Amino acid sequence: MAETLELELIGAPQSNYVWTCRIALAEKEVAYKFSPERPHSPAVDAIHPFGKIPVMRHNDVALCESKAICTYIDRQFPGKGLIPKSAYGGALCEQWISLINREIDPLLVREYLLGYFVGGRTGGQPDRAKIEAALPRMPKHFELLDRAVGKTGFLCGDNFSLADCFLIPILFYMSRLPESKAMMDERRNLNAYLANSLKRKSVAESVPPASQG
Repeated sequence: MAETLELELIGAPQSNYVWTCRIALAEKEVAYKFSPERPHSPAVDAIHPFGKIPVMRHNDVALCESKAICTYIDRQFPGKGLIPKSAYGGALCEQWISLINREIDPLLVREYLLGYFVGGRTGGQPDRAKIEAALPRMPKHFELLDRAVGKTGFLCGDNFSLADCFLIPILFYMSRLPESKAMMDERRNLNAYLANSLKRKSVAESVPPASQG
């Protein structure tokens, strides 16, 4: 029988999508090697056709894209499932992950959050035009999420799921910036959800080093 190699997750720890995969691995109690790499590094380009993070290796399996990686983790390893098995529960989880990836992340992370950090990469100031353009559209996203987590304390259903793995890192970063923090402070359910999530072992132990404290 072929030797089972340790799973290797590759990517920058500050990436919300890398963090999502680390939460999923911790929830399933999978031992793994974490290799910090930036997008378009040789290790990343060898797996992702567009050089994005995270990427993963396990035995002869190589995967890119966080949803694919997390689905593999959930199905490959024992333990409580992160994707509900019922038709409706599974579909609802997939629905929320799709909404996060297609609507919530592009606005809150790619526009608003990166508007703050583009200055750090270039030695200049935050891109205020980019930030200001995002702000009017953000309350709708926070209100949607506040209603969703207010029902059960989780994003979908009565238990922690893969959808929560995708959402928590985004909310963590939103709680660290002034305008988004003010929007979250107005939404009691969302604040309680994040506070409870940060106490979860899988989340607390995978917080990116530069973001701790």
